[in-house]
Formats: sequence, structure tokens, C-alpha cells
Amino acid sequence: MPHPNQKKTEVGCLAFFTVSAPITPLALEAENRPIGMLQRILQSEVSRLTEAFYGIPSTGQKKKETLLSEKVGQLMDWTGKRAVIRMNGEKFRRFVKAPPRNYSVVIMFTALQPQRQCGVCKQADEEYQILANSWRYSSAFTNKVFFATVDFDEGSDVFQMLNMNSAPSFIHFPAKGKPKKSDSYELQVRGFAAEQLARWVGDRTDVQIRVIRPPNYAGPLMLGFLLAVIGGLAYLRRNNLEFLYNKNVWAFSALCFCLIMTSGQMWNHIRGPPYAHKNPTTGQVSYIHGSSQAQFVAETHIVLLFNSAVTMGMVLLHEAATSDMDIGKRKIMCVAGIGLVMLFFSWLLSIFRAKYHGYPYSFLLS
Repeated sequence: MPHPNQKKTEVGCLAFFTVSAPITPLALEAENRPIGMLQRILQSEVSRLTEAFYGIPSTGQKKKETLLSEKVGQLMDWTGKRAVIRMNGEKFRRFVKAPPRNYSVVIMFTALQPQRQCGVCKQADEEYQILANSWRYSSAFTNKVFFATVDFDEGSDVFQMLNMNSAPSFIHFPAKGKPKKSDSYELQVRGFAAEQLARWVGDRTDVQIRVIRPPNYAGPLMLGFLLAVIGGLAYLRRNNLEFLYNKNVWAFSALCFCLIMTSGQMWNHIRGPPYAHKNPTTGQVSYIHGSSQAQFVAETHIVLLFNSAVTMGMVLLHEAATSDMDIGKRKIMCVAGIGLVMLFFSWLLSIFRAKYHGYPYSFLLS
């Protein structure tokens, strides 16, 4: 027969246990649930607490990691075949817009089909291919950045999604968040040279790309041909080299060099701007850039032509004043010189006014 104090102690322990047990939703649901369902709930709760305590990834997290691994693997496979991945609307939504994503994507939006008549797109695509291949064959290549292109005829829905109405355009899609204003490349300001694109990519992704261009033998061949021609002429006239001492020859050469440099050719060589810009919506071609911070190649050719005409007018005025020719011819030269200077200087000033908005002065043409 048990001792009375021992029974009392057991009852007291049971009462203490009953009062101390926390009442949870799980305990409330257990009253009205079958044993099998209760067991599954207990296993789920134990699994959740174990994952939270030991850092074991959940089932949803595992699915995200698997999906991310598949996406990165597919992009790496495409990059192994071509440095620039061609995307349509479906690929863009899956690999660029849809999460998860821990990589950046630089996309060139272009229109390379012949019916689009986008000469600038072809030039920009060549530079973009150089940039992408430089990254693909770099020793620092990783899956942190991928290069892709979306053609208007293959992904017009993407253009509509992003409200884009011009090509070519470059946009960086970061690994986290949406693209910011600085993720859109200022093509008309910086040009589309591969070196400029590499600097922009480095600013946006912290990935430094050393641009490696394929060997171009056109320059050395042209230089060799020019030297050969000069050497041949000098050899043929080896007994009469007075032309080397002709001041008009040297003056004309110096004048051509000055006109080329002052028209902006060196800026074109450094920045690599497009020749002109064609609006894909209206089809209108612009040869003069509307900003003072950029220019087109065609614009430098126009400025070179106008400067040459003004220079020719000044030369005619000088000859009309100092020449010993007939007075009638000198008058014609004077009138022609004045006309050239006034007309082409007025056009130059109008171009300056178009680029520097608010410039108050004009001459003949507004």
C-alpha cells in the first residue's frame, strides 16, 4: 500500500506539469484531429524548427536554388557557344525579368534586319561583339555578367514592355532590383565604342573588362601604300625634287591637317559615335546632334566642308587683293570670296545655335 505522502507528491507533480504546459494552436487542434494528421503536423513543426535552428534550407529555398542553378547553367551554355546571347520575348521574361537571379545582364536592343535600314545598329553590334568576346575569353570570366541582344523583329513585345522606340540602346539589368536611370547607356553622349561600353559596364557591375580587338591590318597596309607612293614619286623625280621646297604644297598640307582636326575627327576616333541617327518611328534621319555634348560623324563632315568653304573664300579675297591679274577677274574673285565667307559662316553659326540652345546671335540664317 503506497504511502500517503508519496501519492500526494505524484498528484502535485501532475498538477505542476499541467499548469506549466503552454497552450498553443497546435495543442488546441489536436483535440479534434485524427492521430495520423496530428503526427504529420508534429513532423512539420519539428522540421520547421530544425531548419530554423540549424540553418537547413527549406523545400521552397531548395526549389529556388535549383531553378537558379538551371538558369545560370543554361546561360553559361549559350555563352560558351556565342558571346552574345540572342533573346526573344520568352527568354527575356524567363532569364531577365523572372526571379530568382543573382547575375547581371547587359542587353543591346537593336534592329539588324535589312528592311530596318539601321546602319548604326550594325556598327554598334560590331563593337558590342568585341566587348562580349573580350569578356568571354578573359581569364576573369565568371557567371556574374552576361551579354545579350534583343532584335526588334524577334522581340517586339520586349520593346513595348520597356516603352522603347529607338535602336540601338543598351540597358543593364542588375542582379537585384529594377534598372535605374544610370543603368541606361547614354549612346548619343558616349558613343558605342567597345572601350566606352566596357567603362560603363565596369561602373554598373564592378566587372572590369579589358577590350581586346582583333588585329586590323588596314591601317598598316594603307600607311605602307602611302609611303610606297611617296617613295615612288620621289624616285621618279629624283633629279628634280624642287616640289619638296614648294611652299604651296606644305601650306596646303598644313591647312588640310588643321581642317581635319578642328572638325572633330579626333573626337570621333576616341568616342566612336554613329554616323547619323534614324528615328525608327518616323524614319527621319538626323545628321546634326541636338546636344552640345555629342556629335555624329556626318556632322563632322559637314563642319569640315563648311570650314573649307570659308577658308576658300578667305584665300580668294587675299588673292583678289594681292594678285596682278586683270581687274575684272579680281572683282569676280572678290565677290565669290565674300559670298563663300558670308554663306557658309552663316550656316556654321546656325549649327552652333542648334547645338547650344539659347545662343542669341545669328547671321543671315536663323
